Amino acid sequence: MSELLQNKTILFWALQAAGWSGWAVSYYLGIMVWSTPPEGYEFYLPLVSLIGIGFTLLLRHLYRRTWQQHMAWRGLAVLGGSYLAALAWMGLRATLFQLMFPNEQLGKPEMAWYNYFSGTVSAFWVMLVWSVLYFGIKYYLLVQADKERLLTAMSMAQQAQLKMLRYQLNPHFLFNTLNAISTLILEQETQLANTMVGRLSRFLRYSLENDPMEKVTVAEEFDALRLYLDIEKVRFGDRLQLHFDLAPQARDALMPSLLLQPLVENSIKYAIATAVHGGSIGVSAMLEDTELVLTVADDGPGLDMRVGRNAKGGGVGLSNIRDRLSALYGERQSFRLGATEPHGLTTTIRIPLEYEEAG
Repeated sequence: MSELLQNKTILFWALQAAGWSGWAVSYYLGIMVWSTPPEGYEFYLPLVSLIGIGFTLLLRHLYRRTWQQHMAWRGLAVLGGSYLAALAWMGLRATLFQLMFPNEQLGKPEMAWYNYFSGTVSAFWVMLVWSVLYFGIKYYLLVQADKERLLTAMSMAQQAQLKMLRYQLNPHFLFNTLNAISTLILEQETQLANTMVGRLSRFLRYSLENDPMEKVTVAEEFDALRLYLDIEKVRFGDRLQLHFDLAPQARDALMPSLLLQPLVENSIKYAIATAVHGGSIGVSAMLEDTELVLTVADDGPGLDMRVGRNAKGGGVGLSNIRDRLSALYGERQSFRLGATEPHGLTTTIRIPLEYEEAG
């Protein structure tokens, strides 16, 4: 059953077959109760049902074209489309009836052409019921898809937290940071060592206490990145140049927590640590129409070398970022790796613009 719901094409045709078969059977039984159907009527009704299916396919196309329109336009499409489809359906039904049963009287002789459309009202109700069921089932499937996406997002967020903490709190990171603090103490740079301990404490608290299932503001995410990069800057000194560009309009926009951390970690590992003279990392956030655009750029060895490392497992967290974005936003997001001029890697993330609801 779950596979049937997943394959919308199979589901559509299964419902079409069941619905129109049910209509044909009930219509035939009604004819038998109130009158005597002509010989061969059991072959006539399947043909009528196939014609009806053809018109519902046209309605389906119409509803797809107007799906993104205002509710009033969709309502007009439903009513107008259902009536026109019913009118044409009745005309073809009557024509087919006359061809298959030429000896049978179609309505009243004095009403001539009107007899071809005398059942339009009942046909309209058939088409209208089909339209209502179409929209109802479509909305139901969309709701189910959103629920499934939410559950997947929650599951991916939990996995993301474990994966991120695994490298955020790995012995290598802690060893380098604590070793830098120890060196500062030995050199009697106690004030700077104390500052670094405070930054490390705040960064670890943010990493441990922040719930990845909840979105944070861009400003909060940038503050966490500054804590992390300030710690790394003590290690690398002037070899690490930082550039933050946070547009004022983007400060309160919401984004998944700890999303940019793996990108900055990769830049540290590949663009700074391996370069004799170090390098620079730029992090920016801006708004473009209805999207939040997040960018992490470095002037390291470039895209080709980075892709090679990623293929061997060097790109920590990149696949995790893709999974989280896909689970949270579906096709409304993008994750792109590109070249930084004249060399380096630029990662650009685009997600729908969201703000925290007031109250």
